[in-house]
Amino acid sequence: MALKQVSSNRCFEGFQKVFEHDSAELKCKMKFGIYLPPKAETGRCPVLYWLSGLTCTEQNFITKAGFHQAAAEHGLIVVAPDTSPRGCNIEGEDESWDFGTGAGFYVDATEDPWKTNYRMYSYIKDELPKLINANFPTDPERMSISGHSMGGHGALILALKNPGKYKSVSAFAPICNPIQCQWGKKAFGGYLGSDVSKWEAYDATQLVKSYPDSHLDILIDQGKDDQFLSAGQLLPDNFIAACTERKIPVVFRLQQGYDHSYFFIATFINDHIKHHAKYLNA
Repeated sequence: MALKQVSSNRCFEGFQKVFEHDSAELKCKMKFGIYLPPKAETGRCPVLYWLSGLTCTEQNFITKAGFHQAAAEHGLIVVAPDTSPRGCNIEGEDESWDFGTGAGFYVDATEDPWKTNYRMYSYIKDELPKLINANFPTDPERMSISGHSMGGHGALILALKNPGKYKSVSAFAPICNPIQCQWGKKAFGGYLGSDVSKWEAYDATQLVKSYPDSHLDILIDQGKDDQFLSAGQLLPDNFIAACTERKIPVVFRLQQGYDHSYFFIATFINDHIKHHAKYLNA
């Protein structure tokens, strides 16, 4: 799989790069951002995957989150993919901001006309890591995952559906119980059809109930003044209750005065990088 470099910028003695490639899974061209810390010039580094939220591309995190200095210090490669296939010419994919383009929801669609291209779950789980490991100085045994909002949902379900694959998981304002909120109902209904039992396979609150062991430390930051929290889209309480019942450790921090924006992420991203470095560099 050929990679085409789109951009490269020196940053904290490492490089922030963007690449484009043809995705076999999504059947379109995809971009991803990758930060290579200085340590990557002399040895293999662990990888943190970051999944962004609704309407985002690979650019939002790499330009707004301010994670580079901490990633450089801890020697982490950070990969930020796009949030959906692009330019597939599917009727209706650009009609709304919370479905279709920029809103892949990290599921593998089973319904027409989405099922051919909208396979973000398999792209993040399999295709992208293989591509990264084949082209960059990674340690394939050491990877973790994080994300924001829809991407926080993606990070949680990928960790919960694949025990042992990721060393750690964290999220900012994740959509914790999508089968119970409007965003999730719209996306899952469109991508997965009307059988709600199929939706449960991509719902963190449902998945945690059958997670096989407790070897997963989860860190979640949630802004208390997040408009989507008060609108009932995120539902972290449901997830926390399910984790408590299963004795799965979660650090949940409700941050006074913070909203859903990247200002919130930039404030606490260093804590998350440290959380992952603890497990990735152990």
